[in-house]
Amino acid sequence: MLIKTRGIVLSYLKYRETSIIARIYTEQRGVQSYLVNGVRRAKPPGRIALFQPLTLLELVAYVPRQGGGTLTRLAEFRCAEPFRSLPYDVRKSSVALFLSEVLSKSVREEEENASLFRFLHDSILTFDQQDVGVENFGLLFLLHLTDYLGFGIRSGTELIDQVAMAGPVAGSGFSSGPATLRLREFEHYFDELLQAPGTSTIPSGQVRRELLAVLMRYYQLHIEGLGEIKSLEVLSEVLSS
Repeated sequence: MLIKTRGIVLSYLKYRETSIIARIYTEQRGVQSYLVNGVRRAKPPGRIALFQPLTLLELVAYVPRQGGGTLTRLAEFRCAEPFRSLPYDVRKSSVALFLSEVLSKSVREEEENASLFRFLHDSILTFDQQDVGVENFGLLFLLHLTDYLGFGIRSGTELIDQVAMAGPVAGSGFSSGPATLRLREFEHYFDELLQAPGTSTIPSGQVRRELLAVLMRYYQLHIEGLGEIKSLEVLSEVLSS
């Protein structure tokens, strides 16, 4: 059986000489893993670029038989909406790598979720077209994603209360968190991002890095087994520049 669906690339693993196993969030079936043959061959060139983080695809995919495992194949795939800037801007591509890793570890359902797919799709397109405020996009995206994951944030106070009470989170990549007083300084920045992102007063890349670290600790409190986000360090370096 074949289905036609839109998809958002989360990640891929190299498989054998020329193939990959791609993890894709699909509109019709949630998170799916697909074996894609031949995309790492030299000819035709460029096909592997379609599986870079957050690429928007149109797919024709085989549906696995009941009881036959979860890995299946793509019959057809093509770019649904070409990006204008995301793959070519180091800031944006670093954010995309980071967000795709977070999504891979936090979105796990193998079922349709139209509202989540629409949020992801529209947010990615907005980010690609965005010229102002790029540095805050990752924070905004993760704050709003919590609504779709079931632990939405209503205020900076709510977020900081939970993080301060829990303390350092095992496996988060941070051996210790900021002191409680330092955490309290972040409340109004999160409130600005939630209520009026266009007027954010985040003063520096260093503060932005700390806010991102706090937010990822909040995610760890709510998502079992989230683990370390390896691309966070790379993104932090980009944001600090």
